[in-house]
Amino acid sequence: MYKYDEYDHSIVAARVEEFRDQVNRRLAGQITEDQFKPLRLMNGLYLQLHAYMLRVAVPYGTLDSRQMHMLAHIARKYDRGYGHFTTRQNLQYNWIKLEDAPDILAELATVEMHAIQTSGNCIRNISSDQFAGAAADELTDPRPWAELLRQWSTFHPEFSYLPRKFKICVIAAEEDRAAMRLHDIGIQIVERDGQLGAAIYVGGGMGRTPMIAPLIKDFVPFDDFVSYLEACLRVYNRYGRRDNMYKARIKILIHELGADKYAAEVEEEFAAVKALGIDPPKAEFDRIAAYFAPPAYDAGAPDTLDRSDPDFAVWLDQNVSAHKQPGYAVVTISLKPIGGIPGDATADQIDLMADLGRQYSFDELRVTHAQNIVLPHVRKADLYSIWQQLQGAGLAEANLDLISDIIACPGLDYCSLANARSIPLAQKIATRFSDIGRQRELGELKLKISGCINACGHHHAGHIGILGVDRKGVENYQLLLGGSGAEDVSLGTITGPGFSEDGIVDAIEKATNVYLRERAEGERFLDTYRRLGMAPFKEAIYG
Repeated sequence: MYKYDEYDHSIVAARVEEFRDQVNRRLAGQITEDQFKPLRLMNGLYLQLHAYMLRVAVPYGTLDSRQMHMLAHIARKYDRGYGHFTTRQNLQYNWIKLEDAPDILAELATVEMHAIQTSGNCIRNISSDQFAGAAADELTDPRPWAELLRQWSTFHPEFSYLPRKFKICVIAAEEDRAAMRLHDIGIQIVERDGQLGAAIYVGGGMGRTPMIAPLIKDFVPFDDFVSYLEACLRVYNRYGRRDNMYKARIKILIHELGADKYAAEVEEEFAAVKALGIDPPKAEFDRIAAYFAPPAYDAGAPDTLDRSDPDFAVWLDQNVSAHKQPGYAVVTISLKPIGGIPGDATADQIDLMADLGRQYSFDELRVTHAQNIVLPHVRKADLYSIWQQLQGAGLAEANLDLISDIIACPGLDYCSLANARSIPLAQKIATRFSDIGRQRELGELKLKISGCINACGHHHAGHIGILGVDRKGVENYQLLLGGSGAEDVSLGTITGPGFSEDGIVDAIEKATNVYLRERAEGERFLDTYRRLGMAPFKEAIYG
């Protein structure tokens, strides 16, 4: 993984001291909250319902054991003993004291971490495939491309005050494990005539106006990669609306201009940008890519597994994925225990995962956009030992991509923007479907919950999605069916009137019963819904 150079170290250290001065002036009453707000947001510090929340950047979801141990340390020392992994592959602390924030950032800096550009109208954390560098189906490791964009976008003087926040995702496989087309810019690394380049999708996103990003350019060669993205952002910065925050995202601009008109504007801007010479030389990309070289695999690692323990066999089937290297596997650690809070991990659990990453996965871990943790390079011979240690820490739930593997935002328990609680609902749904046999009978079923229209829980992209709303002061939940964030991307459709907390759980059960009754051989819930349409589900739910 990438290691800071002297420039990275110096800019992060300078930002910490700058923010320390700003916090001291706020605590001394020398600046108002209105003056302080944009300054704290530039450093990932939000004021939520009960306390400050700090969002820590995990670039493209990759980190090592040293960094994970630091996250655990901060959870113990400055928070309430846990952290929350997010759908941006970041980590949030929900109980931060303002006076502690500079010290937290200083401690993060000692392990090459920060909270820069995790908030504000700027280019946010670059996200990527959590299986990058390990996936058997990828064309190349997309993380060097993502790291190049991180360096390009950090403190970019022109893009620090965009019309609205901006999210970029990079993948390099046909299977989309990162919801690429639901980003402001989605990038898929592709090959043409033996040359690697990028297919560029622009204008995706969720929130109050969900849209799927259209293809703007089918192939941008590496030599033009940064210049072309610079042109994409410049056109947005020039024409994006600043008079209405609800219409300020790039998806609205492309919807109003049209994808063809936007692409033409980008081509014109690209011709001017290209002359500036901002594209890095191939040698610089190669320098970055060297940090992501494959680890020293054991060429003689056995490729067989003992499946005699039935519980271990279930975990293997659900949470272990194919690796490009024979004798190795990719392990997903579920942070979705039945009755637990999706994405939360205690400091002790974070420490354990750090130790497992160091001992069994070449000192590397990943955060997924589905709020789980990945050990990307594990010898198959070590899987049983890992599983046993995860069991002892409450981290061995065998539910990856099943109905209890729920994505959920913090909701009204923490967030000042939320209309309804997400966490108790997720707990009730997981408890209703707690039987692992029942979950596996239902098969792949991605359920996602947002506590408000901002869609931090990705409800539009759920096979089953839930949106919390306020109905005259009462929490109410809308049910959506048919969404997907994968390569078969689609947006969910609202079934009809909303439900109470208990009512939405019953409605989900009715929808799954329709699937079990009507599915054809080999169909997932999503496939059956797409074949039958909404009508039979709606009849069962409301009839």
